Amino acid sequence: MTWDADRSLVNPLSAAPQGLLLDNAYREGVAQLAPLGLSCDAWLFFPQLPELFDLAKRFPDTPFIVNHCGGVVRIASYAQHPQAVFAAWSASMRQLAELPNVYVKLGGLGMRINGFDFEKGERPPTSEQLAEAWAPWVMTCLEAFGAGRCMFESNFPVDKGSYPFSNGWNAFKRLTATASESEREALFRGTVSKVYRLE
Repeated sequence: MTWDADRSLVNPLSAAPQGLLLDNAYREGVAQLAPLGLSCDAWLFFPQLPELFDLAKRFPDTPFIVNHCGGVVRIASYAQHPQAVFAAWSASMRQLAELPNVYVKLGGLGMRINGFDFEKGERPPTSEQLAEAWAPWVMTCLEAFGAGRCMFESNFPVDKGSYPFSNGWNAFKRLTATASESEREALFRGTVSKVYRLE
């Protein structure tokens, strides 16, 4: 679903047209999901989150899963305004959290567009460094949605260019070191099993 006015941010192989989530024909397709017991995964950029809110509100019986912490973008035209990016992203994620049919995948923060620059280091970041960099984004999601509507994801092999698989998962463990046993169970297994009907 990714679209942005800055075309340098969009993969030409998977770019969506502007306003796709508001398109009536697209919504006719989304309307078919709930009757079939299916959900909708949304990979989009954070400026599109209000459109996703409108879509998810229109289909309350369809589970929507926001991929990659809600499409954090902090490069190109967004690089000069990090505080404004965080504020806009945070407000949109908190609005989405008002809808009980919306869930979020915590991860996917090793992509170049996220602007953490992990891929530029001489050595890969440690799990401590990852946890520190990710904390504002992950903790905002957890505070807004709760562990019961969040799930950790690897986003491998895409994130492999920024950090090792083990470091990413160890960072998640560090980020939830003070969480309860039931919260960690939800984040590492329970939510994904429920949402994707794996049980």
